[in-house]
Amino acid sequence: MLPFLQRFPAVAIDLVTEGRLVDIVGDGFDFGIRSRDLVPSDMIAVPLGPPRRHVVVAAPAYVAAHGRPLVPPDLHAHECIRIRLPNGALLHWRFEKDGRPLQIDVPGRLTLDEASLSRIAVLDAAGIGFFMESDVRDDLAAGRLEPVLADWLPRQSPLCLYYPGRRHPSAAFTAFVDMARAAAKAAA
Repeated sequence: MLPFLQRFPAVAIDLVTEGRLVDIVGDGFDFGIRSRDLVPSDMIAVPLGPPRRHVVVAAPAYVAAHGRPLVPPDLHAHECIRIRLPNGALLHWRFEKDGRPLQIDVPGRLTLDEASLSRIAVLDAAGIGFFMESDVRDDLAAGRLEPVLADWLPRQSPLCLYYPGRRHPSAAFTAFVDMARAAAKAAA
């Protein structure tokens, strides 16, 4: 969005983030961003990057003090940073191996609803965390965090910009879609 605003200074963007699925047409939005598998079938979807992946991570100090879980059920013997979803429910950590899915309701004394706070807690060796890989990529590369259960976490659908088909889109709408397509093509 920032390159778009720089290129088109007369256009304004009003970005709304929601933790729930929104009806973009009913709520008056031009676009939405969702995982490809959640885009309604009557919408046009533009992939914004490669497939995504969750990672389970721990600080090296946590692993040194408590050991490393080898299979997802081992998490029941560990302190995990739990995640509260926008609807109030707790996130069950999802795993898959050899095409068989597994969900774990992890234990933990700390429950947070913000990934940045969870990251801080995991970096401070308070427990094991579950994140989008992109949120902790720099920490993994720098050795501040270690991957755990990596072979249990499959790739997921990429994020997509999606929108309804329009007969007469505005010039700004068309320019935004064109820039999104070009950025996705360059990232591939």
